[in-house]
Amino acid sequence: MANKPDWVEYSNEEIEELILKLTKEGNSTSKIGIILRDQYGIPDVKVVTGSKITHILEKHGQKPDYPEDLMNLIKKAVNIRDHLKENHKDLHTKRGLQIIESQIRRLGRYYVREGVMPEGWRYDPNKAALLVK
Repeated sequence: MANKPDWVEYSNEEIEELILKLTKEGNSTSKIGIILRDQYGIPDVKVVTGSKITHILEKHGQKPDYPEDLMNLIKKAVNIRDHLKENHKDLHTKRGLQIIESQIRRLGRYYVREGVMPEGWRYDPNKAALLVK
């Protein structure tokens, strides 16, 4: 593991407080990392604090319900379904939806196997639309 850079002027506690504050503002974990890098000069939270942003949120009881990568795929699938309601002959987009939904199912199986998601979780497009909105 790399050492904390000398020019980072924040302590681990201050970084954790920043992460919690940015989470309350509605930012995703990846966006929090970008904000910390660009505005606060913290190059990598894991290098500086020794733990990832998601682990810090978990420690403080603010773990997101769904992993960010899975949530982004679900949002994309919901947007494509909305597009296909108006453009039902768009075959290329239908194929793209099939591919995205298979990625969602595959990633969901992985997260269930790893214990991140509850046992028996299933992707349902109708529930996904409610989840995103």
